[in-house]
Amino acid sequence: MLKSFRSFLSRRTFSYKLRNRVMNMFSSYENFVSIREKSEQKRKSENRPHEVLYFHKVDDPYSHLTIQYIDKLSSTYDILVKPILVGEENPEALHEPSLYDNYCIEDVRRISPFYGVNFSSDSYPNQELVDLANSILCSVEEKDFIEISKKVSDGLWQKNKTVLDELSRIHNSSNEDIVKKIQNGNKIRDECGYYFGSAFYYEKELYWGVDRINHLETRLIELGLNKSSSNELICSLHAKAPENLDSNKKINLYYYPSLNSPYTFVSTKRVREMREMYPINLFTKPVLPMLMRMMTIPDFKAKYIISDAAREGRKHDHEMKSIYSPIGKPARLAYSLFPIIDQYGKGFEYIESLLNASFQDGINIGDTVYLKELVQSLDLNWEVIKKDLNSKKWKKILNDNCDDMYSGNCWGVPSFKITNSDGSDPFYVWGQDRIWLLKEEIYKRCIN
Repeated sequence: MLKSFRSFLSRRTFSYKLRNRVMNMFSSYENFVSIREKSEQKRKSENRPHEVLYFHKVDDPYSHLTIQYIDKLSSTYDILVKPILVGEENPEALHEPSLYDNYCIEDVRRISPFYGVNFSSDSYPNQELVDLANSILCSVEEKDFIEISKKVSDGLWQKNKTVLDELSRIHNSSNEDIVKKIQNGNKIRDECGYYFGSAFYYEKELYWGVDRINHLETRLIELGLNKSSSNELICSLHAKAPENLDSNKKINLYYYPSLNSPYTFVSTKRVREMREMYPINLFTKPVLPMLMRMMTIPDFKAKYIISDAAREGRKHDHEMKSIYSPIGKPARLAYSLFPIIDQYGKGFEYIESLLNASFQDGINIGDTVYLKELVQSLDLNWEVIKKDLNSKKWKKILNDNCDDMYSGNCWGVPSFKITNSDGSDPFYVWGQDRIWLLKEEIYKRCIN
C-alpha cells in the first residue's frame, strides 16, 4: 500500500485530495487504535511473546542514551527485548547530514544529565574504534548484548581503546560477519519502516529514543505487562525548571515554524503557554516548509512523521483532526500576509491560527474568504492587510529567517533560539521535543 503512495508528500503535482486523504489516514486516532487492537489479536493467535525490537547503532549518540534503559524495561515489564545491531542511517531520510551529525552530539551532551547518563564527548569516535565496537557486539550472544553494549558504548564515546581491546579479546568477529550482521539489522529496521538507530519497535509501532520510550511504556502498561502495581514510568526527565517562572529578567525566544509541519502544529500550544507563563519576548520567524525548500521526504519517513506527531499531539492535548496540507499556493498566499500582520504584533497568533486550520479544521488556508475572516478575528483591518496578499516581500523575510536558523546548526522545524534581552549568547535547539530544554535554559539564565 505504501508503495502506491511513494513520496506522496514530495510531489507538488500530486493530487491534493489524495495527499490530504493519506495524511489523515496516518494521523487518525481511530486507525491508530485499530492497528494496535489488530496487532494484539494477531500476536495472541500466533501465541507469540511480547517482543520489543531495539535497534542499536554503536556510533549514534542517542543509542548511548537508550541502551541505558533496556535492562529497566526488561525488569519492569513482561516483555522480551531483542537487540538488533544496525549501521548507517537510510540516506533517503537524512537531510543536511553534516548538520545532523553535529547537532546530534550536541543535543545528547545537553540532555544526558537530565536522564542521569554520563555523556561528555564533543566529537565522534574514529572509524577504527567504531569497527572495533561492531566487531565486539557482532559476536556477543543475545542474552549478553545489553550488558556488553553498555561497556562498549562507554569505551567508544570516551575514546578508550584499551577498554575495547580488552573486550575484543573475548568477543570479536570477522569483517565478513560484521558486514553480514549489520546488513541484516538494517534490513529488519527498514522492513519495520524506520531509518535511524536508537529506536524501539513493538507490534506495528515505532518509538525513537528516550523521547518516545514513554509511549512504549504507556502501551505496555495498558496491556497489563507491568510486573508491579506501580505505573510510574522508568524513563523520565529530571527537570528543574518550574511550570511558572516570574523574573525581572526578560529572555528573547525566537520561534521558527513552517505551515506544513505536523511537529510545528504540535508545538504551538506549548509555545503560547510559555509566553504566558515565562518571562520571554517571543519573536515569530516563519520559514518555508522543507518540501518547498526543494527537499524530499520518502514515504516511510512521511508516515512516521505524521503518525508520530499525531501521537505527540494527543499526549500534549493538542490533537490533529482534519488535515488540509497547504503545500504550494495556499502556503505562499498565507505567508504573503505575515510581514504586515507581524508589524501589528499578531505574528504568532496568525501562524498558530493557520496551523490549527490546516491540522485540525481541514481548511484551505489559501482561500481568500478564510484569510479575510482570520485577519478580522485578529482585530485587524482587512482592507489594509489585503494589499500585501500575493506580494513578494515575504520571500526575503522567510529566506533570512531560514539563514538564521541554519546558522544555529538547525535545518528542520520547529526550531528555536534563545538569547539574552540584548541579543547576546544565542542558544539554538531543534524540535518540539526540546521545549522542556528551552525552559531549563530560560530558568538558568533568569536565576543567574
